[in-house]
Amino acid sequence: MSDTRSEPTPAEVEDQGHPRRWAILGVLVISLIVVVLDNTVLNVAMKTLAAPAPEGVGASQSDLAWMINSYTLVFAGLLFASGIIGDRLGRKRMLLAGLAVFGVASLLSAYSTTPDQLIWYRALMGAGAAIMMPSTLSLLRNIFSAKEFPKALGIWTGAVGIGGAIGPIVGGSLLEHFWWGSVFLINVPIVIFGIIAVAVLAPESKGSQAKADFIGMALSMIGLVSLTYGIIEAGDAGSWSGIAVWGTIGLGVLVLVAFVLWEKRIPHASLDMKLFKNTRFSASSAIITLTFFGMMGLMFFMTFYLQILKGYSPLETGLLFLPFGASMLIFAPLSNTLVQKFGAKTVGIVAMLLVITNFTVTATVFEADTSVWVVIVLFLITGAGMANLMPPAMNTLMSSVPREKAGVGSALANTLRQVGGALGVAVLGTVMAQSYQSLMGDAVPQLDADASESYAATYGVLESGALPPEAAGAVQSAADASFIDALHTTAFVAIGVALVGLIIIALFFPGRQRRETETPERAAEPALVEA
Repeated sequence: MSDTRSEPTPAEVEDQGHPRRWAILGVLVISLIVVVLDNTVLNVAMKTLAAPAPEGVGASQSDLAWMINSYTLVFAGLLFASGIIGDRLGRKRMLLAGLAVFGVASLLSAYSTTPDQLIWYRALMGAGAAIMMPSTLSLLRNIFSAKEFPKALGIWTGAVGIGGAIGPIVGGSLLEHFWWGSVFLINVPIVIFGIIAVAVLAPESKGSQAKADFIGMALSMIGLVSLTYGIIEAGDAGSWSGIAVWGTIGLGVLVLVAFVLWEKRIPHASLDMKLFKNTRFSASSAIITLTFFGMMGLMFFMTFYLQILKGYSPLETGLLFLPFGASMLIFAPLSNTLVQKFGAKTVGIVAMLLVITNFTVTATVFEADTSVWVVIVLFLITGAGMANLMPPAMNTLMSSVPREKAGVGSALANTLRQVGGALGVAVLGTVMAQSYQSLMGDAVPQLDADASESYAATYGVLESGALPPEAAGAVQSAADASFIDALHTTAFVAIGVALVGLIIIALFFPGRQRRETETPERAAEPALVEA
């Protein structure tokens, strides 16, 4: 075989990238979209799964919650350890293994016959997603040159946005024409294609082969699972009281503190804690967490606004979310060009202001009769903001980590996104629930406490016909008004979180860099702009 067919050396990849890099990126994007899509596709199948067999599986409210939570819990808990293992065993190998596990779990989920089976198979899907997810980003870091990596990262970020947006559309469309298992079965042919394409196109790459930090990996898994479990419980209950919430969160925090102390002590640490002394690395980590905190929390409640209050079907709701993903897909690949021209600080401030615009309009303008066009425009604006926030922040984080530990950087970035999003849903969910309960208690004090626990619970009672017609109208009006007021309150909290992010960007993100005066030492420093 001629030398032209040989794999490029690391030095050649650093200079010009892998010759098949763009084709590999396409395959990685498809693999990524499957994972992100499946994280949202189940949201539109809840009502169907609650129906008795054969239409559904007769899932209770608790079952439905755990069908989502089991995936999230395992996914968040295994992400960091999977990135470390991928660096040692090989990123391509981990990606193929993750795809295989995800595909088998999808097939099993499609033919589940009981809620318990589906919960466990969803947990297995979460494990497959966690195994493959860090490898997609760490492979990008290794096949693209430093110059092209930000553009590739922008496309990767856009895929995250479009995957989340089309999930409800795909789910709603499949449920209108096929049985509920089709929302999982559709993953199988895509996974098979992904396995073949990755096996043929992608090169193997390994990172650090230092002594394995098994204790650190174990501490990270226990801490993240415990912390995520407590956050999920708080979000489901709409309260931060109870041992299941504060006990598990406290345990998770203690174990993660032990993880930090352990990593600072040993020479072969999985995560070099000195990285956090770099203000740009710490700032980008904070921005990733805070942005997903606000966005995931508020976007979650927009589903209730569109489906319950506005009365749109799951498919129509999914289509309304499409402008958000489309905006991210368009603007994310362009973000590096803007950063190079105007500087990360300017771009980051404008992008965060776009996100704050969504929160502000929601807090001050949104009413029951607000035009759906306002929602569409807000989704477009917010997608553009996210598209210019995430790639620079992710690039800084990834560039701060040595290439041989790209899996660790990828896993850390994805863990921050996942935990930030879960925390946003839980914290803002508690604000929403408590505000709604208080308002409903004042408006309709005679209504049962369970019926006024949430907007969805109140509408469940109304749809059941348990209330007399003369009372149902008053309760519905009170529920709509209480939900809108609670949404306003929740959006104001999201504004506060976003303002913290705005301050971090203003203080710590670098301004426009003058390349002609850049010294070699300055150029080597991890930055939000890659040359």
